[in-house]
Amino acid sequence: MTKIAVLGTGSWATALTQVLCDNGHDVMMYGIDQNEIDDINLRHCNYKYFKDVLLSDQIVATTSLEDAIEGADYILITIPTTFVRSTLEKVKPLLKHKVTIVNASKGFDNDNNMRMSDTIRDVLGDQINPVVSIIGPSHAEEVILRILTAICSVSTDEASAKKVQLLFSNAYFRLYTSTDELGAEFGVAYKNVIAVASGILSGLGYGDNSRAALITRGLHEMSRYGVEKGGNRETYFGLTGIGDLVVTCSSVHSRNFQAGYEIGRTNRASNFMIHNQKTCEGIRTCKVIHEDVKLHHPHIEVPIVDAVYSVLFENADPKATVNALMTRELKSEQSS
Repeated sequence: MTKIAVLGTGSWATALTQVLCDNGHDVMMYGIDQNEIDDINLRHCNYKYFKDVLLSDQIVATTSLEDAIEGADYILITIPTTFVRSTLEKVKPLLKHKVTIVNASKGFDNDNNMRMSDTIRDVLGDQINPVVSIIGPSHAEEVILRILTAICSVSTDEASAKKVQLLFSNAYFRLYTSTDELGAEFGVAYKNVIAVASGILSGLGYGDNSRAALITRGLHEMSRYGVEKGGNRETYFGLTGIGDLVVTCSSVHSRNFQAGYEIGRTNRASNFMIHNQKTCEGIRTCKVIHEDVKLHHPHIEVPIVDAVYSVLFENADPKATVNALMTRELKSEQSS
């Protein structure tokens, strides 16, 4: 039996913990919300996220980080990217043996815009085995119900990716492997910005034709940026590319889609940006990519990211911004 510590007690943490328990592993969740801890331990549920789902009574949660990681073979990170570095700094002095970090957080480091795998290595150094990320088209709301899902186990070390593939895979949750860590991590971050744009379109009242165009051009833009950063083009035509892009742009479960929808519905981002309390990785990711392109890659075009940036951070009118995208200079699809 493999022992796994799960950092987080949110929806994705809970769903992945159930997958691991279904596979017969010894799992302990770490969290800071006592209500969620009590829900999991005493009532075998996580009512805040899944009102009608009964969890396995084998799932245990704690507010003690030391207890959670004691003797763990793997540490699964499922917390917002904003808190990954600070949490790992608390983990570091508690590690007594080498572990494998499995990252399920999507986005960039809040301090220096590093990819998550780089942040993990930066903090924990040689105290860990090769980092593995699990990335792909998946919503916790469906995984918790054991609805068929396929994602990727991604690592620069293929052997480590295969170990995590075996750790998680079962009859309803299937993992493929990939060694394109860079391409996959840029893709999984970028697609959140496209999902915000998709929500804006829906909030404005646009339909399926509009979303199909956005997803297609978004894939083109996402792959162009990812390849520029060193990723493999083929990655963007797989689960961590188009797969994740489609599900995030099309589902009401997506927080990024929900954020965009609220902005589109009111045709302004200012009120949402002031009052939003939910984690929406696409908002900060949009700023990171927009500024990175402007400073380091000015020769490539990212019109969707630029448009979302203008809506989020320059208070541009969403409907007028969509019209501006549609009236850009006409080009060949292959060359643009």
